[in-house]
Amino acid sequence: MSCPPSSIVYNTTLCACPPGQVLNFSTNRCTLFQAISDIQTDSGVDYSIGFPATIFDFDSIRKFTQSQAVFLEATLVMLLSWLVFCFFLRFMSPGDGRNAWFKIRWWISRLDISFATRHWLDDQKVVTKRKTELGGTFSIASWILFIGLFAALLYQTISKRSVEVHNIRATNAPDLASFVNDLEFNITTISSMSCSNLRGLDTLVTGNPGFIDERFSPLSGFANYSCHNTSQGPTITLRCSPCKLIQDNLYISWQYVDLSNNPATAVGFQFNLTARNQANKKHVSFVCGTLKNGSSFDDKPVTFRGRDANILKFNLFPRIYRNLHDLRLIQPLFHEFLPGSSLYESSQLHASLENSNDGLINTTLYVNLLSAYIVEINNQNIMGPVSFLADLGGLYCISIGIFFYLLVQFEYRIKKIRNEDSVLRKIRNRRKAQDHWDKEICKVHLGLQYIG
Repeated sequence: MSCPPSSIVYNTTLCACPPGQVLNFSTNRCTLFQAISDIQTDSGVDYSIGFPATIFDFDSIRKFTQSQAVFLEATLVMLLSWLVFCFFLRFMSPGDGRNAWFKIRWWISRLDISFATRHWLDDQKVVTKRKTELGGTFSIASWILFIGLFAALLYQTISKRSVEVHNIRATNAPDLASFVNDLEFNITTISSMSCSNLRGLDTLVTGNPGFIDERFSPLSGFANYSCHNTSQGPTITLRCSPCKLIQDNLYISWQYVDLSNNPATAVGFQFNLTARNQANKKHVSFVCGTLKNGSSFDDKPVTFRGRDANILKFNLFPRIYRNLHDLRLIQPLFHEFLPGSSLYESSQLHASLENSNDGLINTTLYVNLLSAYIVEINNQNIMGPVSFLADLGGLYCISIGIFFYLLVQFEYRIKKIRNEDSVLRKIRNRRKAQDHWDKEICKVHLGLQYIG
């Protein structure tokens, strides 16, 4: 196969992609690796919802209600729409009580359920029950506000009814021995290499290198390991099941070496570390992400190649979930990426490709067990039935109080409104009397016709 366009030719006949680019075998072209360096972590435990998911599908509700603001905005829109509608009706003439405007205004006055006996009254007069159009408007407005605030309160109660409490305590070897988790490490070297380039994946180093506690042991005694080819490059998989972690530091190293017309070059790394409790396999904690280069390169495209090791540092954080029957789950966390030998100029990469001493990629997986402390996690309910009822009563008082104050101010400042209920009743009574009169006249005419 001929060299891809714009590739680097070295040793007369061999070729490699420029810095930051990886060979696409299907098109025989070098493409720039443009993934965003992103780290995602999940604890494997969801605290927000305590109801059975089969009864309440809260995941679908969250798509439309991301916060209380959605309920408050909907309440405001409905409230303003109702007030504007009622304000518009007040400019419509009731006529003789037979048109549609009068009927709508009359039924709005019948909706006066909250302020029927709380209207403007002259001094030293008996309190009488009055249903006015303004009272009906504000009664429905108060209930719209109350129902909207009640929905927001329910959302808060469901989504934030408890707080997560973390208690950190010192630990010892027996505590750590009780954490029996299944651990899986997947490290993908993004490149055009394959597992044929892999060398040296067989040794586990524990302790602190260079100190008295440093130990070497076969990697097979700690985990099952394998390499498989993917579309993005070779993936190293380490599975430890069951995994009892007592040592603080673990080091696992491997190398990729040059092969004929397949140099040891890489443009980044992808990782995925998961932990699962053997007794409760429902909960899985993980950390995954993509690494392109070190911060010192200002996000420039680079190619990793050379003797200096690329070190991926991870922490294992033991956690006990008291609210889940003392679930013991290790949380993997990404700590740091220390890039090794890397090249970001074409001339540098060309010189390295022609130097046999640079024909490898050293990679080290460094795992640090944070064994000094254990985090105990529990939930404390912050919303009991008494506090919920107190909040509900407060929302009702606020909703009624706001519109009662507006009602009093309108009737105090606009004298015409004080007797508007009697105006509507007079129009309605006059219409009924006219209807009765017309009916009697009709009977008289029919009687006279019968006599005649």
